[in-house]
Amino acid sequence: MARCKSCSAPLEANTNRCSFCGVRNDVDLHAKHDFSVHEQVSERICPHCEKPMQTIQIQLDKPINIERCSDCFGLFFDLGEMEALLNHSVSHVQEINLAHIDNINADRYHSKPVVKYIKCPVCQAFMRRTNFAQKSGVVVDTRRQHGIWLDSGEISHLMEWKKAGGELLDDKVKEIEKKSIKVNVYQNRDLEDMWHPTRQRDSFGRDTDVLDLLWSVARRVF
Repeated sequence: MARCKSCSAPLEANTNRCSFCGVRNDVDLHAKHDFSVHEQVSERICPHCEKPMQTIQIQLDKPINIERCSDCFGLFFDLGEMEALLNHSVSHVQEINLAHIDNINADRYHSKPVVKYIKCPVCQAFMRRTNFAQKSGVVVDTRRQHGIWLDSGEISHLMEWKKAGGELLDDKVKEIEKKSIKVNVYQNRDLEDMWHPTRQRDSFGRDTDVLDLLWSVARRVF
């Protein structure tokens, strides 16, 4: 049984918050990586504090450099870096624990979340707010050309979500959606054939209309 790292009390199932002392536990996560400051002052600007961030280096399979605000502790990841950190931090997850995912999100949910559009630390254009994957409970700020911004605590939230099987859930939902799209395409094609009884398919599988085909032949003959 997992125990609280603060008071050693046993943790209840499907939760990371100790019911005795109230401390949150990052259970079974080898995710709290040591980091070193690579550059004290970066050219990239914190979207909240509007000051230059610092560049920190984290040692994974190979080192990655991440921008970090020393005041609000927000993180800016270049494309692919956040996924690399999550994959290195949480691995070998084999089952989906929906109850745990729901408890993680409920525990971290703010009753009155402030919706704020922020500027990209690189180009200062407004970033897009998007829900990260299925049931992650995290809204990330993205700039497709440059990267992803996470507020303080959101990377730990995503690690807990992935550990509880959140990424497996997202993959499964995407697979179901993909199959559903294929079914809808075939159904729509069948309906089109019903409403266009003269429509046939040529040797390449393309839709053709018999009347159009006859007209083109007639023009060549006469």
